[in-house]
Amino acid sequence: MENKIVNVIGAGLAGSEAAWQLASRGIKVRLFDMKPKKMSPAHKYTGFSELVCSNSLRSNQLSNACGLLKEEMRVLNSLIMKAADKFKVPAGSALAVDRYKFSDFISITLKGIDGIEIINEEVTKIPKGPVIIATGPLTSENLLGEIGRIVGEEYCFFFDAAAPIVTAESIDMDKAFFASRYDKGSDYLNCAMDKEAYYSFVDALINAECVELKDFENKNVFEGCMPVEVMAKRGRDTLAFGPLKPVGIKNPRSDFKPYAVVQLRRENEAGTLYNIVGFQTHLKFGEQKRVFSLIPGLENAEFVRYGVMHKNTFINSPKLLGENYRLKSNGNIFFAGQISGVEGYVESASSGLLTGIAAAYDIKGAKMPELTDITAIGALPEYVSNANPDLFQPMNINFGIIKPLEQRIRNKMEKNTIIANRSIEYLKSLHINEHVLEGFYV
Repeated sequence: MENKIVNVIGAGLAGSEAAWQLASRGIKVRLFDMKPKKMSPAHKYTGFSELVCSNSLRSNQLSNACGLLKEEMRVLNSLIMKAADKFKVPAGSALAVDRYKFSDFISITLKGIDGIEIINEEVTKIPKGPVIIATGPLTSENLLGEIGRIVGEEYCFFFDAAAPIVTAESIDMDKAFFASRYDKGSDYLNCAMDKEAYYSFVDALINAECVELKDFENKNVFEGCMPVEVMAKRGRDTLAFGPLKPVGIKNPRSDFKPYAVVQLRRENEAGTLYNIVGFQTHLKFGEQKRVFSLIPGLENAEFVRYGVMHKNTFINSPKLLGENYRLKSNGNIFFAGQISGVEGYVESASSGLLTGIAAAYDIKGAKMPELTDITAIGALPEYVSNANPDLFQPMNINFGIIKPLEQRIRNKMEKNTIIANRSIEYLKSLHINEHVLEGFYV
């Protein structure tokens, strides 16, 4: 059995992690990636595990569910987490990375492993034998047709948005200032607005021209990545009480109390680029330049990337997938990444990690320990397999899907930290890494 080759389709976060987990257990891998011969509408970089939206992997704290998931992945020898920790950039309590160094490290690592064969071709027919489909939310139309033929189910669609990036040198630093909420560091760059400036900005945003969308696209905006103009149209003060809320932010150079604050986060390690936090959008590029330049400090901002909208695709996992993201109708096929119904960079990578380990156990003829919903990495596949199929939507990891404590603890942070420590302790007790080959702890 151990001479079997596992085909991993897609070298994004999920596929790269799956290939790493398999190879680290002595399983040969064919890793398919259509780049650079063919690029999706959102992909621009030829490296593996490209971060097409934000460069943030969200919270790094154990009291946060995403922070817990990352720590579980570290316990399980995650390549994605090794790269993220190695190339992190300042982002307060969040884990943000230099996206290009992050991608290059993963690409070079996987290409240097003898047991992984890299095939740069678009897959249009699912190979026989063990296969992990990790083609992401931008799966090519050709492969989507093949997947549809195999699973026999219709697909759901939602639309995601990427925020713009500006150069640091083009930001007016006489107006912008460094600070994080409640004095938790100074990793964010802030552009403050008074009431008049805020309402002028919102009015321009509401009336700006957007890229023309098809009828069904307007009904499928993903709430967790809401375009800024859609939020603004829900009420003139929606942004001021949402992503632009000024609470907890102090300008060290002024006593002025802003009505709203736009935050920017460092995009790369050198600090030459900044991402406008929460400004996912489908405004036309010229309109983005015009409207976002109304923000104090960004009047002369140089945009190196405008926000874009792109289609995200996922399968109806509650009908199709069993444990560990395995296809119910064909145990040799796994789905991983956002196409499986998880949402987010870290969640996608964790699903690739889990499918890689599960496929390795299959090939070795061993029974994989049950992760269960005691762990964050086990709670996610339980959610996507057991949610209501008629109302199924992708979701980020959260403590609501992790097994609760038996005792009641009022303090939320204390409760979450206890749950997290329980999860890590349980995961370590399973000894899942005991079959990892020597030399695969980079």
